[in-house]
Amino acid sequence: MKTYIGPRLRRLRQQRNQTQAEMARLLGISTSYVNLLENNERSVSVSVLLKLLEVYRVDWRDITEDDQATQLADLRAALQDPLFEQDRPDLQQLRAALAHSPDLAACFLRLHGAYQSVSEHFLTLAEAGAAPDMVNLSPEASVHAFFRRRDNHFEPLEDAARALTAGDMFPPDEIYSWIKRKLRDDLGIAVQLAPTGDLPQTLRRYDAQRRQVLLSEALDHPNRVFQLFHIVCLVQHEGLLDELLAEFGIEDERGQARCRVELANYFAAAALMPYDAFLAEARGSKYDFDHLATRFGVSFEQACHRAATLRRPGATGVPFFFLRVDRAGNVTKRFNSTKFHLAEHGGSCPRLEVHGCFRTPGRIVPQLVEMPDASKFVVFARTVDRPSFTRLAQDNRLAIAIGCPIEHAGEIGYADEMHLPAAHATEIGINCRICPRRHCDQRAQPALTTAGPVDTNLRGATRYES
Repeated sequence: MKTYIGPRLRRLRQQRNQTQAEMARLLGISTSYVNLLENNERSVSVSVLLKLLEVYRVDWRDITEDDQATQLADLRAALQDPLFEQDRPDLQQLRAALAHSPDLAACFLRLHGAYQSVSEHFLTLAEAGAAPDMVNLSPEASVHAFFRRRDNHFEPLEDAARALTAGDMFPPDEIYSWIKRKLRDDLGIAVQLAPTGDLPQTLRRYDAQRRQVLLSEALDHPNRVFQLFHIVCLVQHEGLLDELLAEFGIEDERGQARCRVELANYFAAAALMPYDAFLAEARGSKYDFDHLATRFGVSFEQACHRAATLRRPGATGVPFFFLRVDRAGNVTKRFNSTKFHLAEHGGSCPRLEVHGCFRTPGRIVPQLVEMPDASKFVVFARTVDRPSFTRLAQDNRLAIAIGCPIEHAGEIGYADEMHLPAAHATEIGINCRICPRRHCDQRAQPALTTAGPVDTNLRGATRYES
């Protein structure tokens, strides 16, 4: 078997500040032969190899060990990045690069690794708000970072919600009356239904001084109940909310207030959809969210959101992300217990069917998607209607998407007709600003990471591609 040692021989010579002629004299060979060895145009003979080991006192494994297979695999993996889609080297070129310039290949791998780290750091800043001193975090970013750090699960709130109804027996259809009595008898808070004219553009108002909750007539029954459980948490568990917020260390007042609201929402969902009962029903129905909403007397959106919180160690549900968008594509709510990156600023990827489901209101739209890192998720989108105050505010509609890694598709009934895993996956990104995909005909903005020169003689799929 032939052994080529060109790059290692060159490195050995350069480390000793020798010319090819000086090395040739020490090894007893010609300068031209040293040149051929260094350029891998000749394999090294046993006699020259032994002389090399004798003169330079090096371990033979440092000279002959072949790690090209590992480097080749690393190079091929790195070059799958969409950044190199237009001019990706073929296998023969990669082998030649490793044979003649292994140090350059190693430098490339380190550089690409650094690029990935910076990209991941950018996503962490944008998605999780890990460095407030480097980015101006919005209150919504603070909420998302707080919930993401806790894997979208808060066991102290689960315990508090469980304790609220412990020992009380009441029919499910009497829960509205029960929670009103609870507020009145335990907390001294009265509940009153108010005409929409008395609460313009407002669904609920709590007056702490008068100990009164006003609920708008625009709220349907599930949301009236939900709002009252929300108030119970704000009033009865103020200390618990303070402890949770102190744990995360949010200093911004708006961020604290938004987190407090979302924690109270979490409590309300946990009280209305008790963890163990909801998890068992979800598994039994294969996450039929219409069935879950009916079974627990909540809205479709509330059932979807609750499913994304089932992350108790030892009793976890399917890991979901939850996303809500408006007609313009703006993200209005997001929670995540998966590795799926959710956009914070601007719209989400237009290739997500969550945008297209506005054409079929009220129907579940399933989709298999693939992220730039090749991870795949099954996503289910549907529209939800918001309360209307007057005839002038009709068709107040949003869309939600809930998704999980493809590995869990077998646990979801909505995926039964998708013919996975052979189904075509829609290639998506986080949003256009940080999506590395080239030639996307839906691109609305140039990518920050893959912007290249503009060719005035070429018109690509979009005005940003040339």
